[in-house]
Amino acid sequence: MSKIFEVPLYAYERSPDQDAPAPVRHKVIVVGAGPIGLAAAIDLAQQGVEVVVLDDNDKVSFGSRAVCYAKRPLEILDRLGCGQPMVDKGVEWNIGKVFFNDRQVYEFNLLPEEGHQRPAFINLQQYYFEEYLVNRVRELQAEGAPIEIRGRNKVEAIGTHPDHVKVEVDTPEGAYTVEADWLIACDGAGSPIRSMLGLDFVGRVFEDNFLIADVIMEADFPTERWFWFDPPFNRGQSALLHKQPDNVWRIDLQLGWDIDKEREKRPENVIPRLKAMLGEDVQFELEWVSIYTFQCRRMEKFRHGRVIFAGDAAHQVSPFGARGANSGLQDTDNLCWKLKLVLDGKAPESLLDSYDYERIHGADENILNSTRSTDFITPKSDMSRILRDAVLDLSEHYEFARPLVNSGRLSVPCTYDGSPLNSADALDGPERTRPGSPCPDAPLEDGFLLPRLGGKFTLLTIDADAPDVIEEDGIEVTRLALSVKDDPTQELKRRYLGEAESAVYLIRPDQHVAARSPSFDEQSIRHAIRRATGKEHANV
Repeated sequence: MSKIFEVPLYAYERSPDQDAPAPVRHKVIVVGAGPIGLAAAIDLAQQGVEVVVLDDNDKVSFGSRAVCYAKRPLEILDRLGCGQPMVDKGVEWNIGKVFFNDRQVYEFNLLPEEGHQRPAFINLQQYYFEEYLVNRVRELQAEGAPIEIRGRNKVEAIGTHPDHVKVEVDTPEGAYTVEADWLIACDGAGSPIRSMLGLDFVGRVFEDNFLIADVIMEADFPTERWFWFDPPFNRGQSALLHKQPDNVWRIDLQLGWDIDKEREKRPENVIPRLKAMLGEDVQFELEWVSIYTFQCRRMEKFRHGRVIFAGDAAHQVSPFGARGANSGLQDTDNLCWKLKLVLDGKAPESLLDSYDYERIHGADENILNSTRSTDFITPKSDMSRILRDAVLDLSEHYEFARPLVNSGRLSVPCTYDGSPLNSADALDGPERTRPGSPCPDAPLEDGFLLPRLGGKFTLLTIDADAPDVIEEDGIEVTRLALSVKDDPTQELKRRYLGEAESAVYLIRPDQHVAARSPSFDEQSIRHAIRRATGKEHANV
């Protein structure tokens, strides 16, 4: 397993920019070749936008790190051309179980309905994720796409200007300067770019520590998420168990606040804790050990002129709920189509302000849920613990108490209620597909809905007439015509029509609903297109 950590994926090579007489200007520079930075670069390159990724590393991340990937981010990765390798390698799961002391008190299914191409979650080590993303970059390069990764290119300073960003880069062969029309900072929770600009990262640090261990072992535990409150092997604390590929199991053990972190990471201290959990006779090896402290923080704004922040650089949550990488992928999914329109002159620069609105909304939603989870998992007073334990006891026998159990509310796609890009809802349809919501998948006769939507503006008509193509101020919208008569499962009707007889949806390139109505009205659709591209702000 060590080989994947040791071999450079994007080894340093001298760039022509280093020998240029003046700084070379690029359309977009992405700082950070982690999952979020690579996803942003792939998204832009697939749309023909020239992009350069700079990273001071040249290898995958060490350890599993982000491990749980939800259905919506997998659907985003499908559009980026690397969803299938993730699913093929990952461990699929829908079922979670919660234990209190030594008994099971609650079980849940994260995808209780049929008719989705992707599972509720997969577990996959982050180093595989990064490898698949780099493989996708290589595929795009072979196809002539304008994308480049520069390893061991460390950004030392940036200068912001009204029409570009100046970037000073250090390499093994010395420093050079480069420029970008736009810079996307995906350089992690400790973001050097954020520090260079003197920007705040405000929030809450929770007084608790968790030990993470990647353990290689043969075990017959089912492929489920298991969470313990006050287990016999970790009294007064909590624990989490996840299965990963290659017989690697992810174990999280709550340790408390006042600890010696370096001491707790030593094998002679980790192994007894794991034996208490797994049993003295279980044979295992340690692959990776780390200790983390909960933090829920975000920047006040994600866009600062020509510098835009995404992923952990913009917002950070505690790991319970798998909201970090999943949220970061939704950041880039929201941003890249807007940046493409701005670069092409088809939308005003102010369209990027909607990235701030929508993804800050998503970050606040994640921070709220993550904070509630952390407060439930780690109560800070005797009264809070008594209440928490009473909820757990009741949940074993009473249905009403189970929604109150919070072992980490798991990541769900964000609905952009109140977004300036949404048009008024003209359809008395299902709540789940109202304007601002992500399109749920649905089975069709020849596959599934979401791949048919792709990554462009689409006019989805269900038993309704409309033109095959509409162009509004340089924005081309193509029609996808469907009928419930060709839907034997009736899931399309349930998810998009409800009680209505027909429907017309304007779908954004990130597959969020921009507008919907019972039938096609050309003037309304044209207003909705303008509104969804930042050109129309009056109520439709």
